[in-house]
This record gives sequence, structure tokens and C-alpha cells, in this order.
Amino acid sequence: MQSVVATFGTELTAILISNDRELTEEFTSAVDRARSFQIISILKTYPNRQTVELRLRQLQPDIAFVDLASDLSSACELIAWINETGANINIVGIHRNNNSEALLLSLRNGAKDFLFAPFDAAVQLEIAERLLRLKTPVPTGNKDLGQVIGFASTKPGSGASTISAQLAFTLKRTTGKKVLLIDFDLMGGTIGFYLKLNHPYSLLDAVEHSSRLNAAVWGSLVTHTAGVDILPAPELPAAGEVPSDRLHAVLQYARVLYDWIVVDLPSVFTRSSLLMLTECDTMYLVSTSELPSLHLARKAIGMLSNLGLGKEQYKLIVNRINRKEGIGLADLEKIFGMSVGCMFPNDYFSLHRVVTLGQPLGPDCELGRAFEGLARQTSGAQNDEKKRNTTLLDASRPVLSQT
Repeated sequence: MQSVVATFGTELTAILISNDRELTEEFTSAVDRARSFQIISILKTYPNRQTVELRLRQLQPDIAFVDLASDLSSACELIAWINETGANINIVGIHRNNNSEALLLSLRNGAKDFLFAPFDAAVQLEIAERLLRLKTPVPTGNKDLGQVIGFASTKPGSGASTISAQLAFTLKRTTGKKVLLIDFDLMGGTIGFYLKLNHPYSLLDAVEHSSRLNAAVWGSLVTHTAGVDILPAPELPAAGEVPSDRLHAVLQYARVLYDWIVVDLPSVFTRSSLLMLTECDTMYLVSTSELPSLHLARKAIGMLSNLGLGKEQYKLIVNRINRKEGIGLADLEKIFGMSVGCMFPNDYFSLHRVVTLGQPLGPDCELGRAFEGLARQTSGAQNDEKKRNTTLLDASRPVLSQT
């Protein structure tokens, strides 16, 4: 196996911050064997903010490895401090095992990657390659970066795929801006089937080419429907996780090209959806008003709270509302313990028609007008109050009969 020095012509310098002597010894030994990084300093305790800033100015390392196992809260605070210094330093969390909570919280606070014992040499070299790529970011000029909007169901079949696809089409129609739709459900994505796509490439191909994306490559990877570019899920279920740094690279490239990137995610309880929370500018949880879905929505809200995500960091959609059920907005908000961002009517016949034809909804039905309301809400456009009261089911007032 070639070292980073041999492969890339340079060696990344790093500092290690760890309270755990055994973890420090195991990690440094693994790094020495792989020759992946050059550790130039080891801090044996979590330092205070002033010490962090001083050491970073003195050493100017490429990477800071931070022990997440000893004290996750202190480690995340330290990661945030390092990011606030403005130094061009990539942060990688290390742990004794593949701890999903440590992974998520470290990424949320600004870490770029995650390593866990026994610190496999091949994984080290892959991370070194990714971090070297990050040192040469995609040029953006003066263009504002696009916004990533994610939709994750609380229960499979709640309609997240339908909502993500229809919002993408509605944003294109109502704003005229560039929109990308990504199907991130690698095990059971339905966007391709839903839109009757026949395309040889998928999100996995974009991830594989993440280090060499350009206009020509990107143009061959995406397909097009109703003015929206689409990266579908692979035709066959894909096992394994998408490397977070490569997905980040794909999304960063897409942010330069598009105004809106709409991502259809698997259930919020999956690891891939939790990781995408760190990439999304706006995240929606999608539930229906059926009891199993409501139950799982409450569990999802509790899980996100336990992971340190406040209720202001995501929004809730209740889909397929039937006015005859007699359930009101106040009832739903009491169940969830949070406000409901928006509600969609159960317009089965309109939806069945467009799915059969593989077409986007238009504004000629109640559900289509509801999507226009969400698109205006998403894009920040001014709402026409009269039209708004009859389209998007506004969560600020009771919209269903209480009798």
C-alpha cells in the first residue's frame, strides 16, 4: 500500500487532542504504520479556548484529530472552537468504536470525518485523500450557493418521495430557477419508477466521481424531467454507507450549479438520513395522520432531541389529511409537542393521475395548489393571502373541522 507521501507528493500534518492514553497510543501506532498523517503535536487533555487558538497559530496543522470517546460534550465544544478560529483546519473525530451519536454530533459541530479503532490503514489513506481534495474547493465566484432541502419519512410510505418530487417541479415552475432532485434512498428509491426514468447513472456514480466532477461529467450523470435535473437512486439496492466526505463533495458541487437541491431521504431512523441532517439547510419530517405514523413521528422527535437537535432545526409535515377524520391542528401539535409546518390534503385521484402519467402536478387541483404554497414558503416569495388560505394548509390556524 502506498503512503500519502508517495501517492500525493505531500504529507498532511496533524495535532492530536486526546484525554485517553490508551486511545492515543493505539491511534498514533496505527498512523505510524500507515504513514497517512504526520502528527506534530499531542495535547493530552482537552485545552481551553485560548490554548487551542495559540497552538493552532503556532503549529498551523492541516488536521486536528479530536478524541470523542472520553467526553463527547467537551469534544464537540472543542470542535466548535476550532471552527470559530477561522483557521483552514480539517477536524476528524476519533473513537474506540463506530459510535453513531459521536459521529453525528461531531459532524454537526464541524468535523469533516470520523475514524474508529482499530484505525484501518486503508481507511486512513482514503480520509487523507479526501482531505487533500478539500484543500482545493470548487470555485464559486460571486454566485450564492444553492439551498439543500431534505425530506425524510417517519414511517415508510408516508409520502416523502412524492412531496420531494412535486416540490422540485413546483419550485422550477414557480421560480424559474435551477432545481436538482436527488433520490438518496439507496436501498429502495422510488423516484426513478415514479417518474418513469430510464437512466444508466445514479447518485452512486456521482459519489464515485466526486473528486473529478466537471460540466461534462455532471451532464452525463443527471437526467431531466419537466425542467428539473434528477440524480436517481441505483436501480438495484446498494449495500453499505456512502462516504460522508464524498457525498459532501457532490452536494457542494451541486450547490454551485443549482438554486435548489431537493433530497428524498429514507426513513429518519436510518443512519444515512441522520448524517444528511448536517448537510440540509432545511429538513422536513413527513408523517401522515394515521396512528402508526403519528407514533413513529413522536419517536423521531424524541430521538432527534436526544441527539441534541432542537425542534427549530427541522420542520414537520403531516400528509394525506382527510377533513372527514375530524382531527384538528391543535390535536396534532399536542401529539407532537411542536408546531406543524404544513399539512397536505389527501387528494388521491389527482396524485394517481400524475403518477400514472409520470408527470408533475399542476395548480389545477387542491394538492397542486398546496405544493405551490410550500414552494412559496421555501423560496421566500410573498404569498397572496387569499390564495394562500385555499392552498397550503396553513399551520397557524385550525384548518379541519373540530366537530
